[in-house]
Amino acid sequence: MILGPTRLAAACAAGVLALGLAGCGGSTSAPSATAPSAPATGSSTSSPSSTTDESTAAAAPAVSKVSANTASEDEIAGALESAGVSNPERWAEEVVEYRPYPADDPDLGKLREKLAKYNPGQETTDKIVSALEP
Repeated sequence: MILGPTRLAAACAAGVLALGLAGCGGSTSAPSATAPSAPATGSSTSSPSSTTDESTAAAAPAVSKVSANTASEDEIAGALESAGVSNPERWAEEVVEYRPYPADDPDLGKLREKLAKYNPGQETTDKIVSALEP
């Protein structure tokens, strides 16, 4: 059986749609509330007790810290996003710009000093520093 151009295009579109749905789980329902709230852990595997881990992570806003001196700008942005920093890409760029930071300064005083000129506010500065270690 030979398909006409219109049927062939429709068949191709249906195939692409089917592959797209299969690639993202095939669900057409609203996104799950737990998927976007899961913090980035840097691990590509998930534990069998993910519901327990998610509820623990939601209860304790602890963030996986990354090195302000050695982490990539993307890694820093991810950590800042997990810490709840708005515009994490911009702040990650600033963190990288002022490297290196003294290894013996766990409060990252040099970073706090450099960020102060942008007037981010105490809460934002604290969130940024909470996601980083020297």
